[in-house]
Amino acid sequence: MSLTDYRVYALGRSERIYATAGAAFLGFAAVWLLYRQPLVALLATPCGWYGPRLVAGHLRRRRQERLRLHFKDMLQTLSSLLSAGRSVENAFGALEADMAMLIGDPDAPLLREIRTVANRLRNGEPLELSLSDLAVRSGIEEIANFAEAFRICKRSGGDLVEVMRRTSGLIAEKLEVEMEVSVMIAQKKFESKLMMGMPFGFVGMLGFFAGDYMQPLYRGGGLLVLTLCLAALAGVCAWMMRIMDIRL
Repeated sequence: MSLTDYRVYALGRSERIYATAGAAFLGFAAVWLLYRQPLVALLATPCGWYGPRLVAGHLRRRRQERLRLHFKDMLQTLSSLLSAGRSVENAFGALEADMAMLIGDPDAPLLREIRTVANRLRNGEPLELSLSDLAVRSGIEEIANFAEAFRICKRSGGDLVEVMRRTSGLIAEKLEVEMEVSVMIAQKKFESKLMMGMPFGFVGMLGFFAGDYMQPLYRGGGLLVLTLCLAALAGVCAWMMRIMDIRL
């Protein structure tokens, strides 16, 4: 059975078609609202080739974020099991049942990973190898930190239960702080997306309700002005997206 690599997201055929068509339509609509010339707007339809890449990136980040949030809950559950006197291996064996009740989705990525770790433990594979493999495939810093702390503790022969309990507590606190920050900047991200779409909506409304006023822009030097404005707007949108793409 092949294990999921969360660092990449492979779109299905239908998803790729929808993403390409959606991006092509958005490019066509945006340019048509500015120029009001279908032939010119057709030049923007090749933007559809970037659609699958953008959609795949969005779905990959969303899947990783879901795994990350569930991992925070797993750390809290693991800390409780360790505090109850279980060994680390036994605690991982009991994690699936507890997390299944907490998450409520039997197909959640983290539940599949916990199930895989438990199966590999029953086959005699060391726990640190399973955790290291998950850390590499997930591409998530917190999972990598947890796996590294577990590996070092195993090698040094220290109080494994105490170290794991403290490590899981620290990582869970870090994730909670980052979640609070994400909630705080969510509104700003929405506002930035709204600002990126407003110029097209504004120009489109003027074209519909004040067509005579906009006519000089659709011929001669007006086309050059529109082209320069479109290029400037594209640069501003790219800059704004880069600023608002905050990696915690």
